[in-house]
Amino acid sequence: MAKKRPLGEILAEPNVVPMADVMLVLLIIFMVVTPMLSKGVSVEMVKTRNPIAMQAADKDDAVLIAVTREGRVFLGTTLMKPEDLGPKVKDLLTNRLDKTVYLRADARARYERVVEVVDNLRTAGVDQLGLLTEQIQEKRAGETAAAAPIG
Repeated sequence: MAKKRPLGEILAEPNVVPMADVMLVLLIIFMVVTPMLSKGVSVEMVKTRNPIAMQAADKDDAVLIAVTREGRVFLGTTLMKPEDLGPKVKDLLTNRLDKTVYLRADARARYERVVEVVDNLRTAGVDQLGLLTEQIQEKRAGETAAAAPIG
């Protein structure tokens, strides 16, 4: 049974229920907003065994170009025609010290489209081009590879 306190006595225990409510609301907000913060267009990048780390590609001012599996080309999140890409990138790089452009191509994109984008960037004067990939996750001891049926 709970003890009753006299009417004028000060309560020395903090009430944490409102604070817990606020924290849960903030947690839900961050869970919803965080996936929307991904930079550029989502593509399934080519997987490699020994990728070179390019931390500059994660910067806010990095010039990111994406080629989707359907062959669409994006500068950041803006859909572009490949022939319009060169002048736009050239304008973006005019007053920069780091003139690197990063290309994220979908693993199933047509090679022809990726080469077309690279050619347009080279004609625009881009000398530094970073091709972004993902690292292959190596199997751990005890795991077996699953084989898909052929035919």
